[in-house]
Parts: sequence; structure tokens; C-alpha cells
Amino acid sequence: MAKATPALTRLPPLAKVGIGFGLLAMTAAAYWIVFYGDIASRITAEEARERNLRQELANARKVEFAYQQDLKELAEREQRQRDLQRMLPTKTEHPAFLSSLQSVANVSGVTLSAWAPQSEVKEKYYARVPMKLELEGRFHQIAKFFYGVGQLDRIINIENIAITNPEVRDEDVYVQVSALATAFRALSEEPSEAKPSKLEKRGRKAKR
Repeated sequence: MAKATPALTRLPPLAKVGIGFGLLAMTAAAYWIVFYGDIASRITAEEARERNLRQELANARKVEFAYQQDLKELAEREQRQRDLQRMLPTKTEHPAFLSSLQSVANVSGVTLSAWAPQSEVKEKYYARVPMKLELEGRFHQIAKFFYGVGQLDRIINIENIAITNPEVRDEDVYVQVSALATAFRALSEEPSEAKPSKLEKRGRKAKR
């Protein structure tokens, strides 16, 4: 009895090639569906996640930039407030007022022989803080003192200047000067009665 011949062997060569290509296409389709399709979906998901992360990073950088700008603005505002406080404090601060004048006198070589705080004079937005001064020194030292007072951070006016008793010492002319130094302070919205300072109580005098 003759053996049966497989049907595939009886097909013409062209049909065999077609079947081979068909099987290859089916294998490729199965690979696409099972493997590549899953990888492609993962890649798409990761790309979307990356875009979201990039957007979140950009938003975070904007927030950080705004925060840094706010910090910078706050620091500048605090610095302006400190500068304003030095120029126009909210308190009388007679000791600090006198200390500034004494420092300028020391640098100028002038003797600040006496001082006497006067009563404040309140204006609409600020108060005048006057102090009578008595100075002694050479003429150019007195001029240097007045110039130095004008360079202080705190606003201080010198007025009512009177030069008396010129005296020649070692070929230099020494003079005595009386003047009114006036500082200023800002008025708070709800001013409170401040206790008089020791300088106001005593009208203290110092001599060197």
C-alpha cells in the first residue's frame, strides 16, 4: 500500500512561498500585538508622564522665582524701613541723638562743653527734637563739626548759631559757639506719652 503524500508537498512552489509569507506575517502580527503593542503603550504613558513632570517642574520654578522675588522685595522693604528709622526714628532717643553729636565733635576736634534738651515741638506728621549746644574749638574745627552733622544718617538741623569770645592761643583763634541742634522723629498713629529721659530731667552738662 503506498504512503500518503502530505498535501503541502503537492502544492506548487508559488503557493508554498505564499503560505510562508502568510505564516511570517501572522508571526509578526502576533509579535506586534503581544510585545510591541505593550511596549508602545508603555512608551506613550512614560512620554505623557515626562510631559507632566516637565510641566510640574516649570510651574515649581515659576513659584520658586516668585518666592525669591518676594523675599528680595521684603528684604529691600525692611532695609528701607531701617534706613528710614535711622533718619526719622519714631522715638525721641535723646541719648542716641547726643551720642551722634559727640562722635562728630570727637572727629572734628571740637569740645562739646554743654548741652540741654528742649521740649519737643509737634508738627502735623513729625515732631522736632531740639537740643541747645555749646561748643569750643578753632574756627575750621567748628565748620568741620557742622559739616559732619550734615553727613549723619539721622536728619539734624543746626540753627541759631552764635560765635562769641574769639581768643588767640598758640597762633590759632579759638571761638565759643552756641547753637540749636534739631533732630526729628516720626509721629505714630496713636502717640503715647513717653517718659522723660534722664537728659531731659537733668539737662545734664559734660565737660572735657
